[in-house]
Amino acid sequence: MRRKGAGQKAPGVGVSQGEGGHKEADQPWQRREAGRPATRVTNTIRSEKVYGDVSGLVPLCSTKYSSSSRSSRGSEQLAKPGAPGGLQNSAICSRAPHLRLAPATGIVHSPPAAVVVAAGRGGFGAQGRDGRKKGVPIFPRRAREGKAKETSGQVREGCSGAAAAAAPAAGGTHSREAERQRGREHIPLEEVFEQLRCTRQGLTSAEGEERLVIFGHNKLEEKSESKVLKFLGFMWNPLSWVMEAAAIMAIALANGGGRPPDWQDFVGIITLLVINSTISFIEENNAGNAAAALMARLAPKSKVLRDGVWAEQDAVILVPGDIVSIKLGDIIPADARLLEGDPLKIDQSALTGESLPVTKHPGDGVYSGSTCKQGEVEAVVIATGVHSFFGKAAHLVDSTNQVGHFQKVLTAIGNFCICSIAIGMLVEIVVMFAIQDRKYRAGIDNLLVLLIGGIPIAMPTVLSVTMAIGSHRLAQQGAITKRMTAIEEMAGMDVLCSDKTGTLTLNKLTVDKNLIETFTPGVDKDMVVLLAARASRTENQDAIDAAIVNMLADPKEARAGVQEIHFLPFNPTDKRTALTYVDNEGHWHRASKGAPEQILELAHNKDIISSRVHAVIDKFAERGLRSLAVARQKIPEGTKESAGGPWEFCGLLPLFDPPRHDSAETIRRALNLGVNVKMITGDQLAIAKETGRRLGMGINMYPSSSLLGQHKDEAIAALPIDELIEKADGFAGVFPEHKYEIVKRLQEKKHICGMTGDGVNDAPALKKADIGIAVADATDAARSASDIVLTEPGLSVIISAVLTSRAIFQRMKNYTIYAVSITIRIVLGFLLLALIWKFDFSPFMVLIIAILNDGTIMTISKDRVKPSPLPDSWKLKEIFATGVVLGTYLAVMTVVFFWLAHKTTFFQEKFGVRDISGDRNELTAAVYLQVSIVSQALIFVTRSRSWSFLERPGFLLVAAFWIAQLIATFIAVYANWSFAFIKGIGWGWAGVIWLYSLIFYIPLDIIKFLVRYILSGRAWHYMINQRTAFTTQKDFGKEAREMKWAHAQRTLHGLQSPDVKMAGDRGSYKELNDIAEQAKRRAEIARLRELNTLKGHVESVVRMKGLDIDTIQQAYTV
Repeated sequence: MRRKGAGQKAPGVGVSQGEGGHKEADQPWQRREAGRPATRVTNTIRSEKVYGDVSGLVPLCSTKYSSSSRSSRGSEQLAKPGAPGGLQNSAICSRAPHLRLAPATGIVHSPPAAVVVAAGRGGFGAQGRDGRKKGVPIFPRRAREGKAKETSGQVREGCSGAAAAAAPAAGGTHSREAERQRGREHIPLEEVFEQLRCTRQGLTSAEGEERLVIFGHNKLEEKSESKVLKFLGFMWNPLSWVMEAAAIMAIALANGGGRPPDWQDFVGIITLLVINSTISFIEENNAGNAAAALMARLAPKSKVLRDGVWAEQDAVILVPGDIVSIKLGDIIPADARLLEGDPLKIDQSALTGESLPVTKHPGDGVYSGSTCKQGEVEAVVIATGVHSFFGKAAHLVDSTNQVGHFQKVLTAIGNFCICSIAIGMLVEIVVMFAIQDRKYRAGIDNLLVLLIGGIPIAMPTVLSVTMAIGSHRLAQQGAITKRMTAIEEMAGMDVLCSDKTGTLTLNKLTVDKNLIETFTPGVDKDMVVLLAARASRTENQDAIDAAIVNMLADPKEARAGVQEIHFLPFNPTDKRTALTYVDNEGHWHRASKGAPEQILELAHNKDIISSRVHAVIDKFAERGLRSLAVARQKIPEGTKESAGGPWEFCGLLPLFDPPRHDSAETIRRALNLGVNVKMITGDQLAIAKETGRRLGMGINMYPSSSLLGQHKDEAIAALPIDELIEKADGFAGVFPEHKYEIVKRLQEKKHICGMTGDGVNDAPALKKADIGIAVADATDAARSASDIVLTEPGLSVIISAVLTSRAIFQRMKNYTIYAVSITIRIVLGFLLLALIWKFDFSPFMVLIIAILNDGTIMTISKDRVKPSPLPDSWKLKEIFATGVVLGTYLAVMTVVFFWLAHKTTFFQEKFGVRDISGDRNELTAAVYLQVSIVSQALIFVTRSRSWSFLERPGFLLVAAFWIAQLIATFIAVYANWSFAFIKGIGWGWAGVIWLYSLIFYIPLDIIKFLVRYILSGRAWHYMINQRTAFTTQKDFGKEAREMKWAHAQRTLHGLQSPDVKMAGDRGSYKELNDIAEQAKRRAEIARLRELNTLKGHVESVVRMKGLDIDTIQQAYTV
């Protein structure tokens, strides 16, 4: 039975038959022009790999079909898009409505997921066999799978972005010839609008929602992860393998000596693994949900035309037929066709491997995931989500955690613990069986003790969960972490290269009209402002455009009396904007504003005015003012493409960008934290120095040309480039390629370097830096290249993130020292007990210790810690050294305790407790309690940088410790478990053991300081100042910078000069805090006075004009 409409013909489709039953058809648009009749498609569809017409809505696809047993419903159907009973109602569209068939070839193309948009007549709006009414999709997105089985073709392998990306691999990257070929063969734009059932005015909200139901969200289909497999995954790592081997050993080997297999230990080990995996699963699941919610804030945005209004929307809601705006720095949110406008420069290197940007002209196709490097234009969306050519729109944010370095640290620590256990077991085997001739079962039990107690089974979970929770805290402070391991790198960052505009300054520009300089006769200051406003955007403005347009009495004046023909947006190459317009008299003109050097190059009389222009620029720069040049020209040819007449350099406008009120204080905090802040700005050198002076970060700044060894001062001529970059306070006139070079040279000098950026051309430097930081309002390209994305403006967010990262890193390092110490403590302690006194400790009691320890140690991820005052990083040699020394001390504590309890009457004589030396089970209980108490108490020593009793731990950690030790004490006092060889020792012995543990706990802090002193040689100084000696990072000129900062603050605020003797006295710089507080208060008072008093306003204007207030004779009142 044929479907309704199956007999209708699609004009413009034809095929010629030949040998083999079919011949490659002509291009569809060629056949449409010829007016050939429609072609019928049989229900047997061949499987072929097709290179479709990319820019003509047909991306690459590899699709297979097979005939269905239910093909009797219709042997033939017409492949006419939009016709009732046509393609979208066919077997193919029931599975994937975005597919289109090439006539008679059986080849399936994947156009825009859009050929089947229902908007009225035809398409899914027609009434089908199942009786659906118009306007309702015949095959909704949810029902495609089921409907596919009921129709004549069944999809075996759908077209996806991955298949599309793989297809061209056989021929290498797309050649330029192929690109030109596709450009010639694309479907005309008017036909695209006809197929998409849309107009250049975009869609309405109702149409957008309707199509969203059909095509789904603009993202890849997310694969659901099995919760069971994820849970079991926590039992599949090297440390868990050792525990699992111990479990097998407990039942497979521990069955000698006339005793059954050790089922108690087997069950205990499995319980330990399950408890650890459960805690890991719950914590990571919670952290993962929180991280997913935060990463949603980084979802790509797109400017889309809906209901006739431009608005910024999440790219995930885009559907075929939407009109979007693409500008410099945007990442293309979906496959689209460009509308009228200037050509774009598109970077497709991440998608196709092409190293150079590709020029895209109006009508050409662009792919989701590529980056706009130049230009601005509107486009119509033709494919979204899984239907797009590459299907990457929803994965611009890198959600995969690159844990290469972190995994190496985990592996190194795990290997150290495993090797320590292996050495201990080898010594035990040799001594027990070859020398002492011990019984088989007793030897196996001793080996189990080392295996179970020595493995830090919870280490991977504790560290990963700590980073996940820390990432959530960073996001709450305005820094969203895209790569987890960036936390540990930020903790070690010692150099931060910061943008000036928007980070150190407010990026709220103001223009003083009285300071404007004119250069063309007949052009006054008002005309300069008007021309600058015409060369600015009236919508979607940046800071400069807003400052210029707001100078007009009415922003509408910028376009009043003129007809806009063409607007040239800003790009990093030209560094200017321009507007081509027609006035009321029909004359064509062009106005442009931009960087003075670029505008000056356009001027016909540049040789005459060059010296004056540079003099004015220098005068502005000395006052901290940026310069903006304005020019105009006539266009006698009357076309937007024509070069026009000679350019007239009309004037220079001064732009003032005030520093943030907290920048100076933040820079001082950064210096105290050992982070050297370098200003990287594109502004002039004089502006950079003035800003540096105001912020107290120094004026040791150089032009970007000095990075190439050019234009060096005599004072720095002998300095190598690397040393110059290291000692400089900043660089001016910097281009993006200079940023990359600065980062590269600093990394070669072994610095951990952070770099801020906001533009598309900052992406290479952001990727190169150890920590790439995209500032607030950064472009999509900068965000995708960065490791951390700021949601709040200013430098203070970064410094707060540094402190938080150091606190997170401190928690992780505290635990690693603890884990190594416990491994050494268990292996060495029980090894000595077994070999010296042939004391066989119960494996089951070691399991109890491990379970209680893991429960306590999980709370360290939320512990209260003091961040390191200096950059810190993983130093495995020091971690291992500290762990070995502390672990050895704890092992000796246990050996001494056992000797006193087993071989002497010391405790009986001093405390009056009963003798337990002859009862192995009671000795086991006593040793168990002593090991349990001091093992868990060690975490309070490793978590603190000074005396452990001076740094208050988190409530959860304290509560977990006391609960665990109360349980351990009750077990030691009351337990009478024959299978575990333990018998209660009473409260008397429990009190003695607590006292013994407390006394021997006190020297742990002293041992910690001694180890740090040996490792660094500066431990005593840092201990007194409550600092850590656990770093070998150099202090790069901190004292000199503090002196320079203090001097700048005194000079700026008119304070008394410091005593010369202060230069050699480090302690005298304690006054820096007082100076900073006073400066901060004065700045706040000055700000309020400027806002609320006439005197303050006048003084502000006078300062900006560079006048001396004492020379002003005019009286003013407050």
